[in-house]
Amino acid sequence: MRPRSAFWPALALTAPLVLFLAFAYALPFLGVALWSVTLPEPGVGQYERLVSDPLVLSVFLRTFRICFLVTLIAVACAYAVTYVWVRGSRMQRRLIEICIFVPFWISLLTRAFGWLALLSNRGIVNSGLQALGLIDAPLALVRNEPSVIAGMVHVLIPFAVLPLASAMRAVDERVLLAARGMGASRLRIFWSVFFPMTLPGVIGATLIVFVFSLGFFVTPAILGGGRSIMVAELVYLRMFQSPDWGLGAAISVALVVLVAALMGLLARFARLGLMGSGR
Repeated sequence: MRPRSAFWPALALTAPLVLFLAFAYALPFLGVALWSVTLPEPGVGQYERLVSDPLVLSVFLRTFRICFLVTLIAVACAYAVTYVWVRGSRMQRRLIEICIFVPFWISLLTRAFGWLALLSNRGIVNSGLQALGLIDAPLALVRNEPSVIAGMVHVLIPFAVLPLASAMRAVDERVLLAARGMGASRLRIFWSVFFPMTLPGVIGATLIVFVFSLGFFVTPAILGGGRSIMVAELVYLRMFQSPDWGLGAAISVALVVLVAALMGLLARFARLGLMGSGR
């Protein structure tokens, strides 16, 4: 009787959120999906263009390449940062906490323009190198893929730190002490004991960073300068700067389906108890 009596209050509390998500996300997405099969004429021609149009294919390949590199660098950096945060001294932990949480208070646009001010031809880096006489002409540090990758890694490292911290805190210290008591070196303990026990957190951080990076728009648009177009920027161009709404809608649907598949994979790890369990 108790679970049944608690059903209706729980439904009343969650119904507004479900309705809001349906009207704010589900209905617009259905509209975009309808555009993808009706514009400019009914059919699946726009989805055929996804696998036949060289421009679309090149943008998707560039997006996956950038997202792969961003994920690899961000997770590796986040692992080192998280290790110090979890196992470092009190002062080290406080400093890491400031570095992790302060970026959340700064807008994405501000951080992108900060990188632009740092790396542009008249930015701090080029001006400093020229003032020291190390270079004669400014280096091309922006409007390319490396600058896009740097800006995206800067944004995504804090998101990778959180699942890694959960996995590292779940590691049983007695296992590490047992390995040390058996004569294993610190490096052997890390690679053979600690890292495998935190692998679920690495998988979770990898999926989170990769999913987030797929939909990046502001950072690639500002730091790429139109030379490193990613999928989200291509959707914007097709929707607002060319009368090709059908193709833009098809790209959007394909991106949403891909993200949903990756999130489903992440949910599967969570259901299996891998996320943050330290097993």
